[in-house]
Amino acid sequence: MKLKIAALTFELQDAGNTIQLLPAGKFRATDGRPFECDDWFIDADIAASLIAKALAKANRLPIDYEHQTLKSAQNGKPAPAAGWFKQMEWRDVVGLFAIDVDWTTDAAKMIAAKEYRYISAVFIYDKTTGRVIEVLHAALTNTPALDGMEEVTLAAASYAAGYLADLSRNPQLNIEDTTAMEDLLEQLRWMLNLPLSATLEEVKAELQKLIDKLTDGAGTTAASVNLITLLQEKEQKITALSQQTTSLASQVATLSTNVPQDVVIKLQHEVADLKADREKRAKDEMESAIVTALSDGRLTKALEPWARDTAKTNPDAVKSFLASAKPIASLNQMQTDGKDFNQSDKTYGLDADALAMCSTLGVSPEEFAATMKGDA
Repeated sequence: MKLKIAALTFELQDAGNTIQLLPAGKFRATDGRPFECDDWFIDADIAASLIAKALAKANRLPIDYEHQTLKSAQNGKPAPAAGWFKQMEWRDVVGLFAIDVDWTTDAAKMIAAKEYRYISAVFIYDKTTGRVIEVLHAALTNTPALDGMEEVTLAAASYAAGYLADLSRNPQLNIEDTTAMEDLLEQLRWMLNLPLSATLEEVKAELQKLIDKLTDGAGTTAASVNLITLLQEKEQKITALSQQTTSLASQVATLSTNVPQDVVIKLQHEVADLKADREKRAKDEMESAIVTALSDGRLTKALEPWARDTAKTNPDAVKSFLASAKPIASLNQMQTDGKDFNQSDKTYGLDADALAMCSTLGVSPEEFAATMKGDA
């Protein structure tokens, strides 16, 4: 991921404690930025990540004057704070807001006297997609760069004091590595079907469960484990066991009339053992398939009980369903944007993929929509 830092400005009105930081959706600066991508971009999901990062910091976030926080390492001048905040919230259609700004007395006087007319927010973004990665800090300034935003009392954001100290000592601090780790964690949360709020320790614990499942708790080294290879090997073993069972059963039927009874009993025991082993492996394979489908979106939490119950009596039906199912991202969200389902609409707010799934499961769109609503 290629990252870059940008700054935006917009006009102040007074020194209130609720201020807009960024506009919703796609946006650009009046000077033509960004140049590396079409637009900057923020939505509710991105805002949730920005809010979580700010709340995770130990200190309140500072607002400075004229971006002096970034300049102090070069010009040696102090960077006094104009204000502080920590809590942010997302407002649909409007954008990202700070809701607990605490201004210094001097800053409040200067804003009231119009000595400072604008605020300049600084943030990191992905140079390829324009996606906002993290809000860094803001400054009182008299140089606007962003038009079209709702007039606000103030907007700013900042790294905690510890990060700023590191930045002053090392201007080349590797933000990209930290962001790459956050990106990796986000993908792991998705793969393991964990909430966005899952911590690093929770992700590691869930990964260990998956590793134990794949290696039967043998503690195999990472270099010797390949998920796809393991699944293929299990499939081959099940096929081989099935063939052996069929062969032994045939031998028993042929020899049972002209061989000693003890030989027949021994063969019957072997067949029973092979059958039990095959059933165990088939059960393990089905469990692995269900876990994988839950992770990649082909199976939702609402359908998990159906899959597990059906697998006990008709595993082929579950296999057929999982083989034809497609990951449906919208099933992890409200498909009606939070609105009640329209009962007069025979599709009940479902898209084409969800309707296809209804047909596969043999349930009505109304039942499926009600299940989704209860699972949201």
